[in-house]
Amino acid sequence: MAGTRNIPVLKNVSIQIQSGEFVAIQGKSGSGKTTLLSLMAGLDKPSEGRILFDGADITDWSEDRLAPFRNQMMGFVFQSFYLVPSLTALENIMFPAELNRDRQARSKAEKLLQQVELEDRADNLPHQLSGGEKQRIAICRAVINRPRLIFADEPTGNLDTENSQIVLNILIQMQQEHGAALILVTHSQFIAGLSNRVIVLKDGAISQ
Repeated sequence: MAGTRNIPVLKNVSIQIQSGEFVAIQGKSGSGKTTLLSLMAGLDKPSEGRILFDGADITDWSEDRLAPFRNQMMGFVFQSFYLVPSLTALENIMFPAELNRDRQARSKAEKLLQQVELEDRADNLPHQLSGGEKQRIAICRAVINRPRLIFADEPTGNLDTENSQIVLNILIQMQQEHGAALILVTHSQFIAGLSNRVIVLKDGAISQ
C-alpha cells in the first residue's frame, strides 16, 4: 500500500487581526485563501502552529467546545449562501440566535430584515429568493449574535454587478455597526481597495 504524505497548504503564515478591522485576503486559486479562513475559524486544525482568540488558545478545542464558541463569536458569509432550504428567510436569520437561546431572536431578526429592506420576504423560502436576496439574508444571519469576527469567502462571487455592490455595502455597514472584524476572501481589486489591509497569499505563504 502506498504511504501517505503531508502536503503543506500554508507555510509560516502569521497574522494578527485587530478588533473592527476589515482585512481582505487575495491570491490565485490554490494559494490557500479558503484554508486560511477555515483555520482561523477553527473549522480545521493546523498540523503545526497555534490559533489564538483574545489570548485563548483554541487550537486543540473539541468540536463540542468550538461549536458554541463559533456561534457566539463568529459569523460566516459564503459564496453559495448555505441557507437552510426548509426554513423561511426570517427563520434562517433567527437560527444562530435560537441556538444561543436568545429570547429576542425573532425581534432581532425582524429588525435586521428591515435594515436590508427584505421585510416583505420574511416568510419566503430560499428557493423563492434571488441570489442577492439570499446573500442579504446570509449577512443578517451572520451578524445576529453580534460576533467579534465575520468571515466572508467570495461573498459576491455568484452575484451580478448591481447585487454585488448592494451586498458589499450591506456587509461593510453591518460590520461597522456591530464593531466586528471582517476577514474577506476576494479576487476583486475594487473590494480589496475598500479594506484596511490586504494580505496576499502566494503558494501558501504571505507575499511580501
